[in-house]
Amino acid sequence: MDTRIETKCLHAGYEPKNGEPRQLPIYQSTTFKYDSSDHMGALFDLEAEGYFYTRLQNPTNDLVASKLAELEGGVAAMLTSSGQAANFFAIFNICEAGDHFIASSSIYGGTYNLFGVTMAKLGIECTFVDQDLPIEELDKYFKPNTKAVFGETITNPTCTILDFEKFATLAHNHGVPLIVDNTFATPVNCQPFKYGVDIVTHSTTKYLDGQGVSVGGAIVDSGNFDWMANKDKFPGLCTPDESYHGITYAEKFGKGAYITKATAQLMRDFGCIQSPQNAFYINLGMETLHVRMQRHCENAQKVAEFLESQDKVAWIHYAGLKNDKYHDLAEKYLENGTCGVLCFAVKGDRDTAIKFMDNLKLATIATHVADARTCLLHPASHTHRQLTDEQLIEAGISPDLIRYSVGLENADDLIADLKQALETI
Repeated sequence: MDTRIETKCLHAGYEPKNGEPRQLPIYQSTTFKYDSSDHMGALFDLEAEGYFYTRLQNPTNDLVASKLAELEGGVAAMLTSSGQAANFFAIFNICEAGDHFIASSSIYGGTYNLFGVTMAKLGIECTFVDQDLPIEELDKYFKPNTKAVFGETITNPTCTILDFEKFATLAHNHGVPLIVDNTFATPVNCQPFKYGVDIVTHSTTKYLDGQGVSVGGAIVDSGNFDWMANKDKFPGLCTPDESYHGITYAEKFGKGAYITKATAQLMRDFGCIQSPQNAFYINLGMETLHVRMQRHCENAQKVAEFLESQDKVAWIHYAGLKNDKYHDLAEKYLENGTCGVLCFAVKGDRDTAIKFMDNLKLATIATHVADARTCLLHPASHTHRQLTDEQLIEAGISPDLIRYSVGLENADDLIADLKQALETI
């Protein structure tokens, strides 16, 4: 039966049969036994389904990936060792040396460096664009060798909202997929496939886990992008793979081609597998995702409204606020709220921001974000401390920006904590 997202969070992915464990089992094994050499050979030739080595696939991981695919409305998914690995695989699965792709300049700094520096060393060029430019201006950045467009539903740490339909139109006009990192919104608050997005990635380390206990990533394919219709652009999917006896993924696996190739090629060669134990934790997190995201959003809205009213706050970005630049896009694309992350600045310089943060009692200064406990970060003093103010602005991060991730505490307690810290500056 077709169920709503809350029910899927609990029941999707794993359906135990008579006498089987009620909870998702952890298949903590590197290898799997077969009775015949021919059966094992068929697995290596991609002629049969099954498991032979956890570096490629593991039953626990696949069951959790299946749940996430169902939550996102996709046809297939895979887990990776981290969100960074997921974003790397998502691009590298369709790009090779000499190719080009486009990404929003507002994306997470780690992904920005991955795309702009590390992938450049592999001969793959990324052009970063202002996602708020009109479609006519963005169109000029496409090249004959452009293979994908990438953005984030809610950007980290600047909390802007991507216009899915604008970027899907751009990407599809040029015969390439739109890939979106949906980490902050989660499928509870946003399902990008409804608006033309083709592939979704996640850092499962964040809200999907929710407790800050496990690192992981995921890729989900909508199955909607027609690779064969654009086969000249995607030889990796649309021409024979000699490392698998000449299989052409798009022909043999249809809507499952993208994830099958990423598993059979990239996971085989790079081994960025998520551990079954971490997958088990992610599943536990997803079972309460619908409850937690509602509370995160309620708390963040109250905190944002408080900060908006404070004279010592220079500015605040949270799309739940009616005066926010991205409020209308949030209303259009995020059905149940945005997330618990907001960014703001206090009036003064870097030292003022540091003093304010050091005087908070409940919020933890941490590189983490998007879990049950409130935490915050000042990029100019922490993750981006090597950059000058001018370089920060070029990266889309103002030097005074504070990223504040609202947890599940009582909102009035968080507000009281912020109030007393503001009084010290």
